[in-house]
Amino acid sequence: MVDDPLIRVVVVDGHALFRRGLENVLSSEPDLEVVGEAADGLEALEICAALGPDVVVIDVAMPGASGIEAARKIREARPETAIIMLTVSDEEEHLFDALRAGATGYLLKEISIDDVAAAVRAVAVGHSPISPPMASKLLVEFNRLAARAEIRQQTDSASLTRRELEVLRLVADGLTNREIARELFIAENTVKNHVRNILEKLHLHSRMEAVVFAMREKLLDVE
Repeated sequence: MVDDPLIRVVVVDGHALFRRGLENVLSSEPDLEVVGEAADGLEALEICAALGPDVVVIDVAMPGASGIEAARKIREARPETAIIMLTVSDEEEHLFDALRAGATGYLLKEISIDDVAAAVRAVAVGHSPISPPMASKLLVEFNRLAARAEIRQQTDSASLTRRELEVLRLVADGLTNREIARELFIAENTVKNHVRNILEKLHLHSRMEAVVFAMREKLLDVE
């Protein structure tokens, strides 16, 4: 009988003590192997390109490329690699940005270490673990979207300028404000103003709502 292959994991966190502790605990699991670690998003990209892990456990806020930016680029390069965001951030925006970037799971650092090992196993077979407080926020957000669906059908999307439609398309592609600014050769503050105007014109409250609205209304094919 052939033994099941080890789940190969890369740990990414800006705090060396937490990173090393997580590495030690995961490595003690018989079916998990920590093959690398990184202190920031840029280092994570290099290590994942070199080692090709099955799962990456990564924080949201780090120096260099953020965990969300790194997650997006890792998934683009290696779609087969599952990504768990393990973070102290319970901000809704971080949750939605992480999911759009391709994160498979989103866990708060308050969970037990045993739960982290279980989450690694879960994402490795295609499940999407999310900490209960964040799952509740996700449900609230989508319930809000559903409740306002009829109202938003009446929104005049023609009120968006061509530039605002361009910005909305790039938001829907998962780009950050900084990345949108580079793509369109404009200032990051200008992007922030465009996003604010888009939300005001569409009577929405978050980037996630704007993206869902754009998909429903088929506004993303900007020539």
